[in-house]
Amino acid sequence: MAEYTSLTKINWLNTIFLISTPILALLGIILDWSYFGAPGLIEFVIFMSFYYACGLSITVGYHRLFSHRSHKASWPLVLFYSIFGAGAFQNSIIEWCSDHRNHHKSTDSEDDPYSASRGFWYSHIGWIMVEEEKFENDFSNVKDLQRSKIIRWQHRNIFVIGAFSGIILPAIFGYLIGGIAAAVGCLVWGGLVRLVFVHHGTFLINSAAHIWGKQPYSQEDSSKDSFWLAFLTFGEGYHNFHHTFQADYRNGHKWYHFDPSKWWIKMFSLLRLKSNLKKTPKHSIEVAKLDIKFKKTADKLSSKNIDTSVFEKQLLRYRKSMKLCLFEIHKARQEMKAAMKEAMKNQADSIREKIIEIKQSYKQIKQDLRLMFNEMNEQYKTFSGKIITH
Repeated sequence: MAEYTSLTKINWLNTIFLISTPILALLGIILDWSYFGAPGLIEFVIFMSFYYACGLSITVGYHRLFSHRSHKASWPLVLFYSIFGAGAFQNSIIEWCSDHRNHHKSTDSEDDPYSASRGFWYSHIGWIMVEEEKFENDFSNVKDLQRSKIIRWQHRNIFVIGAFSGIILPAIFGYLIGGIAAAVGCLVWGGLVRLVFVHHGTFLINSAAHIWGKQPYSQEDSSKDSFWLAFLTFGEGYHNFHHTFQADYRNGHKWYHFDPSKWWIKMFSLLRLKSNLKKTPKHSIEVAKLDIKFKKTADKLSSKNIDTSVFEKQLLRYRKSMKLCLFEIHKARQEMKAAMKEAMKNQADSIREKIIEIKQSYKQIKQDLRLMFNEMNEQYKTFSGKIITH
């Protein structure tokens, strides 16, 4: 439950804005439908275009690029994120990233600006509606961002840029395509309705992604992986992975994870407009998953006063072997790419055989781990059964 003190006051500008935008969007839909008919293809295209432009400017730009430096981007993309990120009306890059870096530094603590421990509504939207003295930004944690002329320009002119890119521009496009009727429709759908969708998509990551879901990588904080949230947030739903591996340009690290932000970054890297994409090594991910699985299973045994020291020793041995195997596979694949590039077929074939051997070793380690976890679960069931019997 959120607690407020005398040092807390309502931010009336933010409060009025956040309450009025859904109301204006609903009224806009009713009036537009009444006077100009149901929305058509033009409104749909403009809505989707600005939804993705503004939404990705937050998830890719504000979040993964500027807050976490998960990759580098060329100045045209920095300008794009600055313009359409302003149209998302979530404040400037400097303000947003300062808050976000503080969130990661102090997740769930009293120094977290949108701590989920203060309740769903506080972390979702309440923290934006109030001003607390201890959360006043001095921007000392975003000095790297302040070196950018584009970012400083956006910070100085955030409301003008936002009004143009987020409200006026959709209407201009609508007018150029279909006249007054389309202009009004695009203002409503591409401006107001889109704004509400992007707002609450972002807000859900601060709230829902810290309450519902699974924790396959870490239990250090309240962050959760929620695949359904990924569909509402441009791939940001894999939040436990993100909090565990903050510098990774991906949130959904598997190929089938729905993560449009990841695909956007990768696409522009192929076009040479992004570079230095940071990617967590597979062995680090697998070891994190192993550690958390063991912790959960060991905690169950400990709750029944079952000694887990033998299993802990086994884990250390398997953990070390697994990490080494995955590292060697990665290293061998890099060597094979280099050999194939230099047309050294014999060497490439030799490395390929080496990879097969290492994979067999890795497969055996996985099998041994399965047996270990089966034994741990059997001990838990056996002990639980004894308690029930007695």
